[in-house]
Amino acid sequence: MPVPTPRFFALLASLCFAAAGGLSARAQDSGATATPQQEVKDTYHGVAVVDPYRWLENANDPKVHAWSLAQDARSRTYLDGLAVRQPIFDQLMKQISATSSRYYALYAAGGKVFALLNQPPKQQPMIVVMESGADPLKARIVVNPNVLNDKGTTAIDWFVPSPDGRLVAVSLSDNGSEDGTLHIFDVASGKQVSEVIARVQYPTGGGSLAWRADSAGFWYTRYPGPDRPAQEQHFFQEVYFHRLGDDPAMDTYVLGKGFPKVAEISLKNRGNPHLILVTVGNGDGGEYAHFVIYPDNHSLQLTHFEDKVVAATVAADGTVYLVSHKDALRGKLLSLTLEDPILAHAKLLVPESEAVIQPGGEFGGEPVVVTAGAIYVRELLGGPARVAIFDHDGHPKGNLPLPEASAVEEVEPVADGSLLYSIETYLRPPYFARFDEKTGKTAETALAQTSPVSFADAEVVREFASSKDGTRIPLNIVRRKGTKLDGSNPVLLNGYGGFALSMTPEFLGPSTRLWLDAGGVFVIANLRGGGEFGEQWHEAGELTRKQNVFDDFIASAQYLIAQKYTAPERLAIIGGSNGGLLMGAALTQRPDLFRAVVSRVGIYDMLRVELDPNGAFNTTEYGSVKDPGQFKALYAYSPYHHVNQGTAYPAIFMATGETDGRVNPAHSRKMIARLQAAAAPGRPVYLSINSHAGHGIGSALSIRVNLQADTYAFLFDQLGMRLPGNAPSRP
Repeated sequence: MPVPTPRFFALLASLCFAAAGGLSARAQDSGATATPQQEVKDTYHGVAVVDPYRWLENANDPKVHAWSLAQDARSRTYLDGLAVRQPIFDQLMKQISATSSRYYALYAAGGKVFALLNQPPKQQPMIVVMESGADPLKARIVVNPNVLNDKGTTAIDWFVPSPDGRLVAVSLSDNGSEDGTLHIFDVASGKQVSEVIARVQYPTGGGSLAWRADSAGFWYTRYPGPDRPAQEQHFFQEVYFHRLGDDPAMDTYVLGKGFPKVAEISLKNRGNPHLILVTVGNGDGGEYAHFVIYPDNHSLQLTHFEDKVVAATVAADGTVYLVSHKDALRGKLLSLTLEDPILAHAKLLVPESEAVIQPGGEFGGEPVVVTAGAIYVRELLGGPARVAIFDHDGHPKGNLPLPEASAVEEVEPVADGSLLYSIETYLRPPYFARFDEKTGKTAETALAQTSPVSFADAEVVREFASSKDGTRIPLNIVRRKGTKLDGSNPVLLNGYGGFALSMTPEFLGPSTRLWLDAGGVFVIANLRGGGEFGEQWHEAGELTRKQNVFDDFIASAQYLIAQKYTAPERLAIIGGSNGGLLMGAALTQRPDLFRAVVSRVGIYDMLRVELDPNGAFNTTEYGSVKDPGQFKALYAYSPYHHVNQGTAYPAIFMATGETDGRVNPAHSRKMIARLQAAAAPGRPVYLSINSHAGHGIGSALSIRVNLQADTYAFLFDQLGMRLPGNAPSRP
């Protein structure tokens, strides 16, 4: 059968659009297929709002599918036609494949150390086990998704080894969906054993598991089944207990009835296998409640959402350690005994300081780790990290040794009494160091990644922009030594600014090396809405204060221009997810400031986002149109509603995945349609849609590298850059 051409898809789309009826607005972006407008009017608090592309929200509509195919085909024709695209892909894939194995997500259990192993060019990370010395030369693969699915589209969402180290529970999902099913594997043989349990993991709400101390069963999170309407089946998480060998349908309900619809539940007992610490997030806004589950399945509530306790852990002796934001927006450390579990009776161990105690959460490691000898507290100083050491009475005992401007995501006590902790910087690949509590000495371990790219000729400087209200915004500027500040450098500015997530140092790798080699400068902005300076920094960029984030980013761009790092015609911006919202706001509020925009899996229609399949999780961060004040703020910056006809927008490349359960791909479809219809002729607007990808978590290596190649080929073309040793970007 002949392979359909992009022209075929465009013809198919136009036929479907004709059948659809409605006003087919002429696309200002030359080459883009005109998208029909079918106006829908909504009224919010007396304000009428017209939505011309509501029909693009229905992913099951054949017309929407045809439109998506046409958009992706058009993007492929452009990107694959760039002479620089294939050399960029080849270089990135070669360098990533030559990067050594990386071990991360360490978990000590049963006298062993389990870890995820990323081993390019394999498509997916694997679970390995090592002896307590954590010697990677003796690592053995236990679960290999690349064998389970040779297409590389099955991913590990999370794993938890049993306390005796004989079994490992694993959530597996396909095509980047993060829609996980629980499997149990025997560590010795690598074979799957026991029962498969469905509905344990889904995007945003996540999933979790904690084993019973005797390894004979476990507590786990479960989503509703057919007993609830389809639109509720990815909410209302609850905790169940499963005994190995039993029918999962007979599992015991333990906790969760009465929790919010948007509850995000985490279970852990790494510090004490006899007590299950349950953390319940109230959506994504940073409010948490905490419970303890005892071996007989009865539970005790320790904190409530209004208590402002953002993290907790239970030590081996049963002491509960709590990170509190009450009257301490950068965090303070409390201790509580289960014999007297009243929060008001908690003891203050570590008062608030100039450092921010990290809150943990979905993408953060444990903020507090307790051993028999000390308490280790992971902290931030505006982005860079430190790990403070205290005795059990809260007296300071120094810090773990770290290089300047580094990040620590993991601190894992192991059986020999030492700790393994991860270290990552912008310019060096990640590695683990071992800290000996008895001697106080630290040594690097063999758990270290190597890379074929070197940044010996590069430097990272930290400068500050002044936002609209005078707030100082840190900029982490990565450049080659000796870079001239003459306004001619291509600059790529990245930001996020939301959900208290901090932009901490991480190895920049082959893609940034490529950018620097082509004469570029890469900049990461620490914007309000993040967690770099504590909860006050986060609160200043959430709900009705979200505009502060966009002001911070625009001020960052203006600073780079004023300091002659670049000029508007040489400035590109990039962001994803909440950072995609940032891209949409930046390009609609200051289209004159940027030459090119790359936005991945972004949110753009802020009046409809809470109606998305998982949109309710975001209302604690963004707000709701049901509230008059929050509606006013949302409508004031919603990118989709501020696309203006005839505006000279930057060149735009958006990317989304059809299986994205965190951000509805409809946002990208609607935003692209509106931009293509409105943008003044001259600069293109492209959308890439991958049917085997979701939000990016769990995507196969080949999908990730292809997206990187698309991104940099687009940027090289729009900014007139050359790949060293190659021809210009266009044939």
